[in-house]
Amino acid sequence: MSHLRNLLTRSTKIEERPQQTVAAPAATPAPAKTSAHPDALTAVLPLPEFPVEEAHFTIENRLIFHSDPRSPAADRFRLLRMRLKEHWKAGKLKKLLITSPLAREGKSTIALNLATALTERGRSSVLIIEADLHQASLSQVLRLKQWAGLSECLVDETISPISAIRRVDPFGWHLLPAGEPRKNPTELLQSPAFGHIIQQAAQHFDWVLIDSPPVVPLTDSISLQQHADASLLVVRAGQTPREEVEQTIALLGKNKIVAIVLNGVQTRDRSYYQYYDSGQAND
Repeated sequence: MSHLRNLLTRSTKIEERPQQTVAAPAATPAPAKTSAHPDALTAVLPLPEFPVEEAHFTIENRLIFHSDPRSPAADRFRLLRMRLKEHWKAGKLKKLLITSPLAREGKSTIALNLATALTERGRSSVLIIEADLHQASLSQVLRLKQWAGLSECLVDETISPISAIRRVDPFGWHLLPAGEPRKNPTELLQSPAFGHIIQQAAQHFDWVLIDSPPVVPLTDSISLQQHADASLLVVRAGQTPREEVEQTIALLGKNKIVAIVLNGVQTRDRSYYQYYDSGQAND
């Protein structure tokens, strides 16, 4: 239990706050770029001109980094970005698995806000891969039209994942959606094709964020983790049972968890906010 206590005290706390209705600003095309970082882990090819899809969202979607960028919660994402980029600059982190012990703990919302923070003012090129083929939600949350995505690429390896990627405005990051629901999502995610997709995508982006299924009820995240450099664990304050957190840490491996985000903290006292990087993304 002591290792859980240590990890939780080195977490980012995200406060739940009401948001204002979002009006999407005019889209700004993302320039093609090549990373100047010398390390092979972070070097990328020029970014292709991907088709653009416009997101439509409201306050209930909690995209706080975009809708309320001056809030304390948005500032926590900047701090998380800063800590993660320390590993990126060291060539230790590029492909990040984002998961949670159980469902409905906010991992997809964290993924969307983190991607927006990483992309802010064209800082980095970011791809979200919607790898929760059991309960895909990103396209629904953003009210995007459906197009062929990850499942189609996994079923038919002649389909290039690059052709299925879209830039999502007004955020500026990119999305490879889950695609059409399939009867065998676990088998698809555990196939060698997923690793090939990650490799292809990583050649074009500074960051690849893998929105993964929850850990405890499924085995998918354990399989997907082998394709990531580290994992970001999302835990909901006052809701996630300690036993499930312990089990998740054991399944993922403590040394593979770069940080824990404590989501849904409700408080007006900003003095509690602290983030401590676990500093263990080097495996």
